Amino acid sequence: MIKSARIGFLGAGGIAQAHAYALESLKYYYPVTPHFEKVVIASPTPESRNSFATRFGFQETMPPEEVWTRNDIDTLFILGPNQTHTPQLLKAVQAPTIQRIYVEKPIGISDQDILDLESLLGSKHGKIILVGFQYLQKSALRKALAHWRSGVFGQPIHFRAEYLHSSYLDPAYRQKHAARLEPIPINGAAADLGSHILSLLIAFLGEDLKIIGAAASGQFTDVPPNSDLCTTVLIEQPSSGAVGTMLASRVSHGTGDQLSLEIKGTQGAIVFETSQPDVYKSFLPEYGWQKHEVLSNYLPSSKFPAEYAPSGWLRALIHQHYLFFGGDQSSSYIPNLQHAIQVQRLLQQIAEFVKSSPSY
Repeated sequence: MIKSARIGFLGAGGIAQAHAYALESLKYYYPVTPHFEKVVIASPTPESRNSFATRFGFQETMPPEEVWTRNDIDTLFILGPNQTHTPQLLKAVQAPTIQRIYVEKPIGISDQDILDLESLLGSKHGKIILVGFQYLQKSALRKALAHWRSGVFGQPIHFRAEYLHSSYLDPAYRQKHAARLEPIPINGAAADLGSHILSLLIAFLGEDLKIIGAAASGQFTDVPPNSDLCTTVLIEQPSSGAVGTMLASRVSHGTGDQLSLEIKGTQGAIVFETSQPDVYKSFLPEYGWQKHEVLSNYLPSSKFPAEYAPSGWLRALIHQHYLFFGGDQSSSYIPNLQHAIQVQRLLQQIAEFVKSSPSY
């Protein structure tokens, strides 16, 4: 664990607020944490960055382009719009004083971004880069992943993964968040929600996944016809022959923030659903269906607020920060640059199928 960090934020929106919370919360969960200096918050809108700085204790505010003139930041969080992620990451790597870079997902929006990121991956940049797939740190999913990787379930045969929202069914919400209605892969359900699903599928099934079909659905008169409100994807794992589906939707009635993952193997099955966020289920013929109560299972163990307390979405983000600043990574799947590039490759494949469908 590092001793201190001088931090800059690029972005002052909702996800930046979640990261500010995680930074403040680290000390409540882990006995050894860095000393943080929140140096700079950068955003194109003066009102947003000034309000954010006052509320969360950042020393200075500035437009994003001025961050690169600073020599007093060693840790940068890239938290702005999707199209800024790759360009800002490339600049951050070139900044001599910046040593740690946290990039929100998705890491890019284009084939050119992938090429640039692959060049970065092959270079000897020496920087620590972590990407915002914090679902990998949810306690139940961490345990489920270790269980699946033990091999007791055999080879996968088929799988199903869904991430569903209902927010864009509200016309007022669509109007307020019109900037997020840009076409895939710049934004939309697949880039926003589906990237988390793809991250989990890569962790469980490996990097040889291949998109073999995709189509979008959901139309509203006040939404551009090429916006990605709901995308269904067919995915193959060539090494095993397993085939599965991914559904990412912003327009599913009766859902809040609903994620589910189910994998059927030759010798058993494993299931996770956020409706029971601290539980996963497994099936093995000799045991039948078993419910695994995981709760807040992290290392080092924390008694805050209690050992039996639910983990929650923000708890996973806090542990992601713990890993980012040098915490013990031995029991964690780390969403590094290579992982993020593979997610982006699959998103680009999905985009090509969606764009070629008659309804696009």
